[in-house]
Amino acid sequence: MRSGKKTVAQKIVYGAMDVLAEKNPGVNTLDILQRSVDNAKPRIETKARRVGGATYQVPMEIPADRQTALAMRWLTTFADARKGVPMREALAAELMDAFMGQGSAIRKRDDVHKMAQANKAFAHFRW
Repeated sequence: MRSGKKTVAQKIVYGAMDVLAEKNPGVNTLDILQRSVDNAKPRIETKARRVGGATYQVPMEIPADRQTALAMRWLTTFADARKGVPMREALAAELMDAFMGQGSAIRKRDDVHKMAQANKAFAHFRW
C-alpha cells in the first residue's frame, strides 16, 4: 500500500489471486500465497555494529514479524519491477515463482543468507 491507498492495494491483491486461480484451477490460492511468503522469508540477516573504530556486519536472527514483513516487501517490490505487465499479473507471477522456489524474492533471500554466512566470524559481537 502506498500513500494510504488501501482499496488500490486490495484490488491488486485480489486480482492477483484471481489470476492465480485461473492459471491453477483446483488449487487453493491462499495456500499459494502462504507458501510463497514462507519460501521468501529470510531466517538470518546482518546488522552493522560499531565496535571500537570499526564497523562489522554481525549476523543476527530475525524476529517472525520482520521475516514476514521483509518477504512481503520483497515480493511486491520485485513484482513492481516487472515492466510492461499489469501489477496484478506481475504479483501473481512473482507469487508463483516464490511458490516454486525461484524468482527474484528467493534470490534476494539467498543473498541475505549468503551475507550472513560470510560474516559468521563476527557473530561474537552480537549482544
